[in-house]
Amino acid sequence: MPNKLLIYSLNFAPELTGIGKYNGEMAEWLARQGYEVRVISAPPYYPAWKVAEGYSSYAYRKENWKGIEVYRCPVWVPGRVTGLKRLFHLASFALSSLPVLFRQMWWKPDVCVVIEPPLAISPFAVLLTRLFGVKAWLHVQDFEVDAAFELGILPDKPKLKKAVLGMEKRLMKRFSVVSSISEPMVAKLRAKGVSEERIRLFPNWVDTSQVFPLPARNSSFREPFGLRPDDFVALYSGNMGEKQGLELVLDAAELLKPFDAIRFVLCGEGSAKARLMREAEARGLDNVLFLPLQPVEKLNELLNMADLHLLVQKSHASDLVMPSKLTGMLASGRPIVATAAENSAVHRVMNESRSGVVVPPEEPVPLADAVLKLFWAGNDCATFGRNGRQFAVEHLGMDSILGRFMQSVQMLKGPKGKRELRTQELEAVPGGLPDSRPRD
Repeated sequence: MPNKLLIYSLNFAPELTGIGKYNGEMAEWLARQGYEVRVISAPPYYPAWKVAEGYSSYAYRKENWKGIEVYRCPVWVPGRVTGLKRLFHLASFALSSLPVLFRQMWWKPDVCVVIEPPLAISPFAVLLTRLFGVKAWLHVQDFEVDAAFELGILPDKPKLKKAVLGMEKRLMKRFSVVSSISEPMVAKLRAKGVSEERIRLFPNWVDTSQVFPLPARNSSFREPFGLRPDDFVALYSGNMGEKQGLELVLDAAELLKPFDAIRFVLCGEGSAKARLMREAEARGLDNVLFLPLQPVEKLNELLNMADLHLLVQKSHASDLVMPSKLTGMLASGRPIVATAAENSAVHRVMNESRSGVVVPPEEPVPLADAVLKLFWAGNDCATFGRNGRQFAVEHLGMDSILGRFMQSVQMLKGPKGKRELRTQELEAVPGGLPDSRPRD
């Protein structure tokens, strides 16, 4: 009898970035291993915050995606994203997906993997999995509650904060397993009261056969966008939301306007993109180019268009999330300039991989200075790029990481769930590495 796994998440393929991308890859990989996988999700809308053509915000839909049953549930997608509207957006999916979740419990999955964000779907998942005797696994891609208070999405009022964080803590304790994507984020799970035996380190991955270094300055991909073969391209690719703080890139671009060969490229979609484009135009930043989100088959060419990658986040968010885009940056063999606070997950991976330069968040001068130094230092770019690629191959491979996840699922299914994988067994992954370093 095949293993049965239910993925319950707001986001799923064919979304090209973030959580939806990873959920799709995980479901497809597990199906290839013989698992029977089903998915409860919303219609694809991210990162453009617009429901994809061919889908509806208001209708239930069952579809077959690469042999996987996917149940799409209605979701309200605001035209303009604010803190309050985001909460209604998450709540709409939590409510609309409840009857579908209830129905899938009769399918008797072995394990239900709940992906946060949103935490709003967790109460129903805890209630129904307990009622039907299904093991529940909470995977935290983003500490959305902490980020909501830090970024001002929720008012930072002591009583409200205590109540919401207390609810989050109680919910997490009711899952059989709680995992996250980096060692600092795992440590945060401990601080929230999750017991050690329930914690797993389950990092994001990259398919290194699909993302790999191409010859430097891939002109075939540059030319259609008006980039010259000898331009030095600093690329940001991914979601353009508020927590990224991409105004910093515009500030750095303004500082480096005298250097005509340095071009800043921002590729993707998101709630802040239109505002950033208006601001760049108002400031006369001719050295900044905005591109639409590229199709998945163009991802490797896009990443290799860069001379260096930009990994930008606001200071308050940098210790709460591990950007999913980092895996592709490393695998592409291009150097990285990252803004990250000390002791954050990003800072730790950058140090372990020796793949580039880390500068303080929200400070344009150090960012501009790092870009300029790499512009002049071609040998450093090559060395950082090789280190990053080697790190990705040795520590971020899809088969290795998902193989350990599958093993943990199998042990969770064991008699009465008593056979457990220890967190230490998963330490040879980003954010939880031993002291060894990638070889030069």
